[in-house]
Amino acid sequence: MNSKQRAYLKSLASNLDSLFQIGKNALTPDVTNAVSESFNTHELVKITVLKNCDDNINEMANALADRTSSTLVQVIGRKIVLYKPFKDDPKIVLPK
Repeated sequence: MNSKQRAYLKSLASNLDSLFQIGKNALTPDVTNAVSESFNTHELVKITVLKNCDDNINEMANALADRTSSTLVQVIGRKIVLYKPFKDDPKIVLPK
C-alpha cells in the first residue's frame, strides 16, 4: 500500500465511529475473532484502546493486523485503523 492509498483510507476513517474497544484484558482471542468477523461487513475498522490497557498500542495493532490478515492503516493516539477489502466486490476503491 502506498502513501496515497494510506492517506485516502485515513480520510475515510476520520468519519468512522469505533466498532470495538480494547480494555485491560488487551488482545484476547475473543477480541481478535470479533474484529475478524467484522471484516465480513466492513472493509475499514476503527478500534479504540482504553486507558486501562497497559500493552504497547503499536505492537497490539501489528499483532491484530497479522491475526486478522488485514492491513494496518494507522495508529494515532489510542485509535487503530485496519483495512481488509472484500474478496468478491470491494466497496472502497483505492487510488492508484
